[in-house]
Amino acid sequence: MGWVVSASFLLPLLPPQTDLAGSTPRPIVDRNGRIIAVLAGQPDHDGYRDATQLAFEAIRDAGNNARFPAEMRKHRRGLFAAVNVGLFYGQGQWTPCWLNNKDYTGLAEGLLANANIQRMAGFADAAFQLWAPRLYQYYRTHDAGLRAHDSDLRRPFKTSVFFCTAFNFGRSVWTFKHRDVLNLAFGWCAVHALGHYNATLGGHLVLWDLRLVIEFPHGALILLPSATIAHSNIPVQEGEERVSFTQFSPGGIFRFIDNGCKTVEGLEREDPEEYGVVQARMASRWEEGLKLLSTIDELTTTEESIVS
Repeated sequence: MGWVVSASFLLPLLPPQTDLAGSTPRPIVDRNGRIIAVLAGQPDHDGYRDATQLAFEAIRDAGNNARFPAEMRKHRRGLFAAVNVGLFYGQGQWTPCWLNNKDYTGLAEGLLANANIQRMAGFADAAFQLWAPRLYQYYRTHDAGLRAHDSDLRRPFKTSVFFCTAFNFGRSVWTFKHRDVLNLAFGWCAVHALGHYNATLGGHLVLWDLRLVIEFPHGALILLPSATIAHSNIPVQEGEERVSFTQFSPGGIFRFIDNGCKTVEGLEREDPEEYGVVQARMASRWEEGLKLLSTIDELTTTEESIVS
């Protein structure tokens, strides 16, 4: 029930069935040697395994007690209720703000306060920093810029750099083929799978553009560019349970910060020269984002050379 994949460029390529909890990390690299996604696994000790079980029970029970209406259980990502919690920017907003979850505010805040979910969020942050230190620093720098603009804006988890979290509820959560268009285009999101299911028979993660089908066991974590790579899940078996939670950062917030914490219109009006510089930079934004990714060789060098 460990990571099993179909691509020869996965490093290291371990024999199937040797990693029963999906605890051994495996980077996925492109033809240029860049680490574009990571099967980050999970800490291999009883305390963390206990935490993942309790986190699963908390998310499952919160969803069962919420009685979500039918319209919340059908959307572009799948047939399950999902609640986004955290900072968002777009749709005419003047500044990033905390999402209003209305009737589900108590549910969302309760899950954010859960120590076991916080522990998993912190592990995702540490894995992100380990496997993509330059990209991680890009997130940290922008977070500091946002904090300087408005110190009252908070992240969902103090121990994690991501601006937003999505809790996915239901007895058997699986997603349609999709891309998470709100996420930073070249950024990563952190996806945790939780539940009682046989990961050799269901719950697999499908990365369509990479032609990969990956066993995704309970408690395991994957970091991937979810806005770029189309992905989905295979359903678990009848009678089994699966939920998930995801951390991500909306690309609009990064653009807001890059604009000097102004809207595009505000920057154009107040500083036309800087607006021109920002617009010109947009043409090379994707290439600059790719430069933030690390290679296997880099990660064997000193930390100083990686982040410089």
